[in-house]
Amino acid sequence: MTIPKLVLSSPADILAAVPYLVGFHPTDSLVVAGVAGPQVRLTTRWDLPVASEDLDLLVALLRREAVTEVFVVGYGPGALVTPAADTVTRLLRAGGIRVAESLRAEGGRYWSYSCDSATCCPAEGTPYDTERSHVAAEAVMHGLVALPDRGSLRRSVQRCGGAAMRRATSRVMADLRAMPEPGGPVADELAARFVAEGLARVRRAVGLYDSGGRLDDEGAARLGLDLAVVRVRDEAWALIDDRDAHVALWRDLTRRLEPGHVAPAASLLAAAAWHRGECALAGMALERALAADPGYSMAILLRQALAHMMSPAMLRDRMPTPAELDDEMGPARAIWLAPLRALLTRDVPGPASASALRRP
Repeated sequence: MTIPKLVLSSPADILAAVPYLVGFHPTDSLVVAGVAGPQVRLTTRWDLPVASEDLDLLVALLRREAVTEVFVVGYGPGALVTPAADTVTRLLRAGGIRVAESLRAEGGRYWSYSCDSATCCPAEGTPYDTERSHVAAEAVMHGLVALPDRGSLRRSVQRCGGAAMRRATSRVMADLRAMPEPGGPVADELAARFVAEGLARVRRAVGLYDSGGRLDDEGAARLGLDLAVVRVRDEAWALIDDRDAHVALWRDLTRRLEPGHVAPAASLLAAAAWHRGECALAGMALERALAADPGYSMAILLRQALAHMMSPAMLRDRMPTPAELDDEMGPARAIWLAPLRALLTRDVPGPASASALRRP
C-alpha cells in the first residue's frame, strides 16, 4: 500500500494522522493502524458498535502485511468505544501483535487505554489539536485529504454530471451506433482499431490527469463508453500505480458519467483507491458501481476482496501487464464490442453524426 511515511511518536500524532489515513474525520468508529518499522502499512476502520466476528480476519491481514505493531483508536463515548477497543486488543495480543497505543477520542480530548497514570493521562482527558500538527502538514504535503466526515467522502463519488454532459454523451453514442454488426474480416479489423484507439485514450487520459488536466465532456463520455470493452478496461486496471492521477481520473468519470455507463469507471476508482490503502473510498466507489450494474464482475470481485480483508498486493500481483493481456486475449475480434453494443441499444438514440467507425 502506498501510504506516506508519517512518523507517529505521540497520541496527538496518531490522532492527527488517522483522518488522513481513512480519508475523513471519523465519528463512532474503531480504527486500527498497522505499522512496520517506521511506516504505517495499512489502516482499517469499522463503524461502532462492531460485531466481534467482523474483527476475526484482522490478525491474518496484519500478518500478511508484516505489521509489527498497531495503534488502536476509538472515536465516540466510552460506552461505545471501550468494549470494541478491549475486544480488538485481546485479539491482537492473542495473535502476537503488539498494541503500541490504544486511545479513545471525543470532543477534542483523548484518553489512553494503555496508560493508567493520572499525571500524563488525567481522568478528564487530554486536549489535542490535529490542525496544528506537523503530521497533518506532512500528510497534506503527500497529497492525502481528510474530508470533514464520512458523508463528505460519499459525496465525493456521487454523480455531478449535468445537461451538457448528457448532450455530449448522446453525441458520442450516436457516433458509435454506426459500428458494423459482428461478422466478417472487416468487422474484426474495425474492432481492432476501436480497441487500439481505446487503449491509447486510456493512456492519454492518465497522462492528462497526471499533469493536472481534465477531460472535456465528450472526452469523458467517449472514455466511459470505451471502458465497456473489457480489454480497454483491463488496460486501465493494469496501469494503476502509485500516482494520484488514477484516483483523480476515475473519480472524475465516476461523478460525470451517465448512471448506466458508470460501473467500469467506478470499479477502477475502487481499484485505484484500494491500491493506495483508501479502503473507505474504495467501498463507496463499489457501491456506485454495483448500484449501476449489480452483476458487474470486477466490482463483485473487489467487494469480496475488501470484505475478506485481502491485501491489495495479493490481487495486484496476479494482474497481467498490458503486454500479457495482449498475449492472453489475442487479436481483437468484433465480439469484444458486444457489451458496448448492448449499452448503446439500451439508451434512446441521440442525433445522428458522422463516425470514424462507419460501415465501409
